[in-house]
Amino acid sequence: MPILAKEVSVYPDDLLNQPRAHEDCRWWAVYTKSRQEKSVARQLIEHRVSFYLPLIPKDNVIRNRRVRSHIPLFSGYVFLYGSDDDRVTTLTTNRISRIFPVVDQHQLWQDLRRVNELIEADMPLAIERRLEAGQKVRIKTGSLRGLEGIIVKRHSKCRLLVAVNYLQQGVSVEIDDCALEPI
Repeated sequence: MPILAKEVSVYPDDLLNQPRAHEDCRWWAVYTKSRQEKSVARQLIEHRVSFYLPLIPKDNVIRNRRVRSHIPLFSGYVFLYGSDDDRVTTLTTNRISRIFPVVDQHQLWQDLRRVNELIEADMPLAIERRLEAGQKVRIKTGSLRGLEGIIVKRHSKCRLLVAVNYLQQGVSVEIDDCALEPI
């Protein structure tokens, strides 16, 4: 089984840079059939439909060799930004289980943007599920300066949680609490 290089996870490249305000476009949460996220992304590129598929590296050992693959951060989800026609185009891939409308468009965009910043920082991440409210903080030093999230404790260690509230899931990174300031 060949291991492929990291595929395109955001199309177009500037999708998450600034909030989009097209009258006919909006964010959709696309729930794919099992293990079809990357195939959906490939087909969306062919149809020129904007999407975000957060991918994180995962190291595996196959036949005594260490290989790195890239897996979806949120299993089964691709985030589509487009019109109703784009949504219908996505459904024609025959790889979709459901498409959910997003009520708070701006909040989802902010959440996805912060998740993308953590992935781009190439730090070891841990997937967090079923989030609970905690203290909101901002990183005040280092390469992630300005990033906001919620502080959580895991095994007596401080972690910064960046949540995608729509999914009630997120990603966390270990961080020294001295690098944080309350919001």
